[in-house]
Amino acid sequence: MFWPGTVRVGADDASVDVLDQRLLPYGEAWLTLRTLADVRAAIAGMAVRGAGLIGNVAAYGMWLAALEAVNDSSGREDAAAFPASMRRAAESLKAARPTAGNLAWAVERQLAVLETAGSMRDALLSLRRAADDLARSEAGACRGIGRHGRPLIEALARPGAPVNILTHCNAGKLAFVDWGSALAPVYAAHEAGIALHVWVDETRPRNQGARLTAWELAANGVPHSLIVDSAGGHLMRRGLVDMVIVGADRVTRRGDVANKIGTYLKALAARDNNIPFYVALPASTFDLALLSGDDIPIEERDGEEVRRISGKTDDGKIVEALICPEATPARNWAFDVTPAALVTALVCEYGVCRADEAAIAAMLDGRPVERGPESCEFP
Repeated sequence: MFWPGTVRVGADDASVDVLDQRLLPYGEAWLTLRTLADVRAAIAGMAVRGAGLIGNVAAYGMWLAALEAVNDSSGREDAAAFPASMRRAAESLKAARPTAGNLAWAVERQLAVLETAGSMRDALLSLRRAADDLARSEAGACRGIGRHGRPLIEALARPGAPVNILTHCNAGKLAFVDWGSALAPVYAAHEAGIALHVWVDETRPRNQGARLTAWELAANGVPHSLIVDSAGGHLMRRGLVDMVIVGADRVTRRGDVANKIGTYLKALAARDNNIPFYVALPASTFDLALLSGDDIPIEERDGEEVRRISGKTDDGKIVEALICPEATPARNWAFDVTPAALVTALVCEYGVCRADEAAIAAMLDGRPVERGPESCEFP
């Protein structure tokens, strides 16, 4: 095992094990990925989800694709075809979840690694090393997000009452190698003894809030309550929300944010009620090639995710149920875009900044995307 979080290299050193998130919270099992096809299926099928984790697993997917090519290689002709084969692997992975900026970023990073490799076996070793380094650095980046985000929670603390935080979807440990983005400040504040409480949106249609965020908050002893997605505005108007923290799947250079569908409505309600709305992300989630959120590709998934819901019955059975008339069609956009004007600030491992082009450029200026975890520890 390489990393004790949500992804690890298999004991045979020729596979990757991932925590199968489709089974949570009812059971825990690891899924072994041995091929590029396995990795793509795990990402597209939501066994692996969350911006950072998708990127990390995709990086290992490039290593597994190279491993397949090396094992199948029989001569000079195969070596000549290797670069084109790896480019096809990259495009296949990127198409699995087109909105996720970390996926494309990690895959392009691995393609850059290939350019310096002298042979197929050199490429294999370099891709594995780069994927390992990415897992370390992304986990370190998330700890840095916690370090910078904790004071935002601490500033709202008051005697005798917890800081009430609203979050949407899952942007915690399960969405990354460890710690997470939106939940990293929550964990850091909780560790520091700051009284807090998290309102957990159920996050339809796949219920990542109910199934994943609630599960990991409970596992870490963080007070929380599950609410329906449409309750956030009501809670804000009644003074029961002090701040909103969400993650991101892609952020443009001017600060527009793509995140789980429904995030935009939370931002609108927060603005109407003068509640700070923060977006937490590792720097790898910035897509500086895009100016506007209008340019972010929005994934539309199978409508069956809307029409059906799964759950556990009182006698312990896991069942799937249809929740609408059999003939009713459904549309299923997985993400929406929150304009930068509705974002109070962005929180990344480098600090906290306004959601505008100048502030983002100033924060990232001269700083490498490849980060070392040693610079991102809590003080």
